[in-house]
Parts: sequence; structure tokens; C-alpha cells
Amino acid sequence: MIVIAFEIIVVLLLFSANGLFAMMEMAVVSSRKSRLRQMAEAGDARALVALGLAEAPNRFLPTVQIGITLVGLLAGAFSGMTLAKEISAGLKTWAALAPYAEFIAVGLVVATLTFLSLVIGELVPKRLALADPEGVACRFARPVEWLSRAAQPFIRLLGFATDVVLGALRVKARRVTVTSEDEVKLMLREGQATGEFHHAEPSMVESVLAFDRMPVRDIMTPRPKLVCLHVDEPYERVWQKIVVSGHSSYPVYARDRDDVVGVVAVKAIYANLAAGAPANVKNLMTAPLFVLPGDPVLQVLEQFKQTGRHIALVREQDGKLAGLVTLVDLLETVVGKIPALEDRYRPEALARPDGTWLVDGNYDLAKLAAELNLEPGPNAWPRGTSLAQFVSGQLAHPLKEGDSFTRGTLRFEIIDLDGPTVDKVLLTPQSIPAEPSHAPLVSTTS
Repeated sequence: MIVIAFEIIVVLLLFSANGLFAMMEMAVVSSRKSRLRQMAEAGDARALVALGLAEAPNRFLPTVQIGITLVGLLAGAFSGMTLAKEISAGLKTWAALAPYAEFIAVGLVVATLTFLSLVIGELVPKRLALADPEGVACRFARPVEWLSRAAQPFIRLLGFATDVVLGALRVKARRVTVTSEDEVKLMLREGQATGEFHHAEPSMVESVLAFDRMPVRDIMTPRPKLVCLHVDEPYERVWQKIVVSGHSSYPVYARDRDDVVGVVAVKAIYANLAAGAPANVKNLMTAPLFVLPGDPVLQVLEQFKQTGRHIALVREQDGKLAGLVTLVDLLETVVGKIPALEDRYRPEALARPDGTWLVDGNYDLAKLAAELNLEPGPNAWPRGTSLAQFVSGQLAHPLKEGDSFTRGTLRFEIIDLDGPTVDKVLLTPQSIPAEPSHAPLVSTTS
């Protein structure tokens, strides 16, 4: 019995050695090189050795496989030649089992050693390695490094033999590829599931990764939502548009809206007013930065960084104005909608605190009448007619900004034109003064 106990201890030690090799292999393969590099830069010498093993798999993996193979062969040979013989001799003392003693002994040895080999030599060590791959890799890096150096001649021989066999089979070694975008997204989602990342981080990173494919047209404020200023716009009209729209920057045009010559910021107008100077749009505007609707968002971001500007006008190839994009628009593609006083996605009919309404020209007239509880009538507010069509039919042509008329209890005033088309209309109940307010405004970030 003493001999059997000794042999069992030897076999368990061999399986434990097999487990150490398996654990080291799994730890190094599963370790994040970035994490090992960070630990090495922090002064951990063991992490530097582990990083060297991770970056040289052709030297590390053969060492581990040699160790696992040798240990497995020793364990099998030792147990098969000695342990089974001892068990068989013990079974032969039983008359009923004597004829089958050797068969039973071999079966018991194979079943028991297979179970122990899987549990002690594979499963438990690999689970330990996965629990803390970088820590395990650093802990056993030096012994494996020493074994790797000692086994170099045999490793080179194995490498040569492997290359010869692969060459005979006409199999080419596959190039190691860098981590793809899909793999990064998968790792982010796995990290989110384990609590490593905040729930919002994966979507933010995915949005950043899409910057090189996302066109400007997907995030710009479209042309119908813009309020433009004429280069010679009088101060009173400029101020009224600022009060009504609430934007922080405005495109400035000369002949028409497609002839944009600059951009003016509300804060520049405020600065002049504070200094007692006249708010002249022509003197306050800055040269516009133009981009195309199909330009990638990442390219526009680079232009913002190079020029120091935070606003770009989106212009078609034929020169027509398509929209406007700001640095805030780019930021919102990453972090989501940022609440602000100015919301470019506001409803087309906006009720203002002073009781007036700012309405887009393409708003349905019948729907507007229902929302404002206007007086009914068989043809008072015809269905299928836009507000722009209604206003145009009430005024003489050509239309100009500031034209107005009264219908029932409302005063209709054209605030902005898009060429010959009415773009924005201010509706004012007759009981409310229509003069523009000169109250101070709070500048918003567009």
C-alpha cells in the first residue's frame, strides 16, 4: 500500500505540473497586451517578461507544449506500468476477480487518471488563468522564460519540422491581422455585460468609429430650418429675427440664400451693442467655412480643429445652400441629444412665451387653425394648403420680409424668405403689440 500511495502522489504531482503549463498557456494567450504594457511601464519587471512571451508566441507556445507533452507521457507511462500492476496484484487475491484482475486494473487506472488529468491538469488551471490572466502570466513568466531558453535547440527543430510538413501540404502561414472594428464592438459589449464599461460607453465608441463613414448630411440642420440674414439687413429686422428664432449664429447672404457670404454670431452683435457701436451685419460677419453634404463627419471635425471655427455651411456641388453643421452637432452624434434653449428639432409651429407663434411656411393651414382655435368657416382655412401658400395669396408679389396682413384675430408677418417662398411666419394676436422686443437675449450654443 505504501508503494501505491507513493505512486499516486507522483502521478498527482505530474498532473499538477501539466496544470501549471496549461494555466500559463491560457494566461498568456488571454492577457491583454495593453494591460501588460501598462504594468511594465509602471515598473513591474515580471509584466515586461510576460509581455515578451505574449509578443513571441512562436517561442512561448512550443515551450509550453513540450512541457505538457513530456509530463503527459511520464504520467501515462508511470501509471500504466506500475500503478496498474500494483492494483492488479491486489485484485488477484479475490478469487472471483482474479481472472479479470488485469482488465479491471487497467480500466480503473485509465478512468481515474483521465478524470484527474482533466480536472487537475486542464479545467481548474485554465479557470484560474481566466480569472486573472495578467496576474498569472506575470507570476509564472520567469520560469517559463528560463525553460524557453533552455529548450531553444529543440524548439528550432520542431519549428523546422513543422514548416517542412506545412510546405509539403502547401499550406501558407496566415498573417496576423489587427483587431477589426467589429471585434472592438464585441469586446465593448462584453465589457458592458460584465460591468467593466458604463452602459453608455459602447454606443459612444461605436459612434466615434462611424465618424469616417457618416456623411455631414445625416447630422446637419437642413436648409428649411435655417434663418438667414441679408448682408444689408437693417438692425430692426436683424433684431426681430434674433428674438423670434433664438439661434446663436446666422448665415449671411447677398443676392439670395445660395449666395452666402458669411456667418454672424449673436454674441458679436451683443458685443457691439455693449460698446455702443451699431450692429452692422456686414462688419460683424466672418468668412464662412464650406463643406459638402457627403463629406465624412471626421473630415469636418479635422477642419474645425485646423481653422478654430465651430460652424460650417453645407453647400451642394452646384453652389446651393443645403444646411449648416456645428461642433455641437458632431458632439451630439457621440453623446446623444444635448438639451438646449434652442432645439433645431422643435415643432414646426412654436408657441412663444409672449403669446405669438413662429410657424414654418410648409405647415398645414387647417391643422394650424385647429391648434389655434381660429374661427371656423367653409373656406376660411382650406385643407391641403400650406401656410406659405395662404400668405402668398393674401399679399402682392414680389414678397419681401416684413410684409404683413391681418386675418380675423391674427396678424401674419413674413419673418424669413427662402428665395420667393415664405419660410417663417410670425402670428401675433391683435391684442399683443407687434413691435419687436429689445429685451436682452440669452445666447445659446448652436
